[in-house]
Amino acid sequence: MSTFARPLVRYGYAPVMLLGINGAGIALAATGANKAWLLALLVAAVALSFAAERVLPYQDAWNSSHGDTRRDAAHGLVNETLVLAGVAAVPALTAIVPGDGIWPTTLPFVVQVLVAILVADLGITLTHYASHKIGLLWRFHAVHHSVTRFYGLNGLMKHPLHQTIETVAGVTPLLLAGIPLPVAAALSSAVAVQLLMQHSNADYRVGPFKHVLALNEGHRFHHLKWAGIGDVNFGLFTLIWDYLLRTYSYDAARRFVSADLGMAAKPDYPVGYLAQVTEPFTRHGACAFTRGAGAEKHSGRAAISRTVGAARPVGASTGTGGGHPVAEQ
Repeated sequence: MSTFARPLVRYGYAPVMLLGINGAGIALAATGANKAWLLALLVAAVALSFAAERVLPYQDAWNSSHGDTRRDAAHGLVNETLVLAGVAAVPALTAIVPGDGIWPTTLPFVVQVLVAILVADLGITLTHYASHKIGLLWRFHAVHHSVTRFYGLNGLMKHPLHQTIETVAGVTPLLLAGIPLPVAAALSSAVAVQLLMQHSNADYRVGPFKHVLALNEGHRFHHLKWAGIGDVNFGLFTLIWDYLLRTYSYDAARRFVSADLGMAAKPDYPVGYLAQVTEPFTRHGACAFTRGAGAEKHSGRAAISRTVGAARPVGASTGTGGGHPVAEQ
């Protein structure tokens, strides 16, 4: 079976998720189906993601718990609940926006969803970029960078406050434009699928699309633990904005192991769910913020020189230096 299943996952997993699961989500949303069907579709996507990781793992070790499975499940449950609550609030939020909005309701539904994806992608990417440059934001975003393996549940492994900030940044322009509820529902489904694929341990391939779509091959570089080196490939759906920000990086020869992930100068970052949620509010976190991001940019460059030397990925932008301000405490 593996002789058939492995190539099927390598070349078929991405089309099934990007076109099949997303297509089903768009169809369900367009027909006004009960939101429970979208939730069932998400469960199916998670199951498919885990199955693909077992059939064709990038790293076998990343399929085993590092003492993080229950914690990551808690992050996923809380953050996905926030997403669903946000979708449910769309009618009330759009009702308070003055005017009728400028949403292109005459376009085909699938095109409307693609427009929503591109707009949300810009807002979320810029917020993600800022979270690596501004100390206050990094304190909350650091939760996501504490991972030591790369698998599907990592996508929703975020501090709920940072998840909310990213969502607001991505969705507010859409709300002001008057996005319809069905389009917002399809967008939320697409975000969940994208996060599964972007952090997947499945060793799938998308050919030249890896330079355009923000999937796991490129996103692994973003999780390199050394400050400055991991300040690349910020996009959620696409890498378009990374090209404009000069933060795109990729090296086909690079392989990743757990030792490459996490935060180099903060290996003792809390691992429990409640500890991670409260960490940004601790005295240590507050002191880290008062030092500011600027001071840490210098130490980040020093850490690169001392720890990894020439480990910067081939093709990494020279304009990405300095991030992870709190990580280099």
